[in-house]
Amino acid sequence: MTKWFNTNYHYMVPEFVKGQQFKLTWTQLLDEVDEALALGHQVKPVLLGPVTYLWLGKVKGEPFDRLSLLKDILPVYKQVLIELGKRGIQWVQIDEPALVLELPQAWLDAFKPAYDALTGQVKLLLTTYFEGVTPNLGTITKLPVQGLHVDLVHGKDDVAELHKRLPAEWLLSAGLVNGRNVWRADLTEKYAQIKDIVGKRELWVASSCSLLHSPIDLSVETRLDAEVKSWFAFALQKCEELALLRDALNSGDTAAITEWSAPIQARRHSSRVHNPAVEKRLAAITAQDSQRQSPYEVRAEAQRARFNLPAWPTTTIGSFPQTTEIRSLRLDFKKGNLDAANYRTGIAEHIKQAIVEQERLGLDVLVHGEAERNDMVEYFGEHLDGFVFTQNGWVQSYGSRCVKPPVVIGDVSRPHPITVEWAKYAQSLTDKPVKGMLTGPVTILCWSFPREDVTRETIAKQIALALRDEVADLEAAGIGIIQIDEPALREGLPLRRSDWDAYLQWGVEAFRINAAVAKDDTQIHTHMCYCEFNDIMDSIAALDADVITIETSRSDMELLESFEEFDYPNEIGPGVYDIHSPNVPSVEWIEALLKKAAQRIPAERLWVNPDCGLKTRGWPETRAALANMVKAAQNLRQG
Repeated sequence: MTKWFNTNYHYMVPEFVKGQQFKLTWTQLLDEVDEALALGHQVKPVLLGPVTYLWLGKVKGEPFDRLSLLKDILPVYKQVLIELGKRGIQWVQIDEPALVLELPQAWLDAFKPAYDALTGQVKLLLTTYFEGVTPNLGTITKLPVQGLHVDLVHGKDDVAELHKRLPAEWLLSAGLVNGRNVWRADLTEKYAQIKDIVGKRELWVASSCSLLHSPIDLSVETRLDAEVKSWFAFALQKCEELALLRDALNSGDTAAITEWSAPIQARRHSSRVHNPAVEKRLAAITAQDSQRQSPYEVRAEAQRARFNLPAWPTTTIGSFPQTTEIRSLRLDFKKGNLDAANYRTGIAEHIKQAIVEQERLGLDVLVHGEAERNDMVEYFGEHLDGFVFTQNGWVQSYGSRCVKPPVVIGDVSRPHPITVEWAKYAQSLTDKPVKGMLTGPVTILCWSFPREDVTRETIAKQIALALRDEVADLEAAGIGIIQIDEPALREGLPLRRSDWDAYLQWGVEAFRINAAVAKDDTQIHTHMCYCEFNDIMDSIAALDADVITIETSRSDMELLESFEEFDYPNEIGPGVYDIHSPNVPSVEWIEALLKKAAQRIPAERLWVNPDCGLKTRGWPETRAALANMVKAAQNLRQG
């Protein structure tokens, strides 16, 4: 399972073997079309296109070119289109979002023969989203389709240029309303963007992409402040926006869209959006603000002197099991069934338990367990000005799992310390170092609904400045090791590789602004989940974290190859067991993984830790797995 392009939705990655056969066995699409037709609706079925389907898959077993399977899968697509044609369907939306990418020429060349084989059954609306299509328009305009959908929100395509270059008989579906955010559209701007081609070709107005990336209905948000609520539009309201825009374009009467757009226009001048102090501080950032006091080698000496950790130091990534008791405690407090004093007493008890468990296990660097946190992004958003939360703003992540992202509505600042009190309390319970735990600025940005009136870079750096103050306060409270998690750094990459450098430059700078306030003897950790590191190693190194912990157990430590080839200079904690499984790894298995890691990275720079946080695990398997992990580290110390 991986993320769908650069969204927070996931899909199961199709796996292909050499000689793969395809046939139509799944009839749900046809059944649902029949049901919708029986209800009297006009239906536009949606299919993922064959080229994008193959592009998003991966080869399993003997290596081969998966594009060679195109000729084998096309008959199945044709069969589906024939069945839809028999039902009187006029238009089929066929999604080829790969056409917004910088594809190899062989893949671009595959589109023409593919669509030559599919033409003639129904009208095909070739659909793209998440970026513009201008770079690949030469390929697109040669295809035997009857229409093209483009994302005019995230793409930089010029509508007039598209109109000029597309075949005159093609329908243009203009994705004018943002399908993957929560903001009300300024329909007067959208009207101006498209009005000059009205009447010159067949034109549809549409959302930029599927509305699955947006919450469903704003009307059920009964607790949102009225002003803030007036700035939003969820999926149902976005459909209303499209109807208003359609009517205005057909009639020329813009009164309704002017009225609709008034709240979002008024927002531009709202004091809830603009904080002059934040904007002034952001403008005053200098290169020095993203530099630690000394190079890593100097810092490492200071940290060794301060902490005196053994070889193969053991730690965990942050969270411990979120038991029923912990969840009930937070829920009762949220509902008002528990007062603040009793809530704090309960959380303190769970933190104390986490410290006792870790000391009993013999871990070297401890964590407080995060009992007070429901989610690694939501928790920080709740304590930062500039964020709001919805009651029912759920969006699908995968299957039946949904997430409720916070919304960045204005300039971000920290009105008070967020994590200091609980970190300080945990540290008071032990002589061993306890890590302060922060979610990094890029991850908070990527897992929230962002503002649309400023750049993502601006938001990330505002968050970084807020969390920089948190680092300083943790340090002042005696916390000597601070972890800043950035699992979303790679998944935030732009879709086009030519845009990567600019993103990575400000993403790395945001992390460094967050961390650089730390003194030399304060050790900064970061954590990243399973991903390919080889093509962004320069940026990983540029973070200049003293220790990076990564998810590696499922790759049998092969991910360390990138760090070895790059000659990564700082310390690394390769995950030694998969926290997504209840299986308890043996001491021997962990030892073998660590020995394999030491073949790539000098042992004196290796840490010992699980792959990720332990929030979803139960205490029995957590205790057993960590006990074996600690024993493996002890065995390696003894040689």
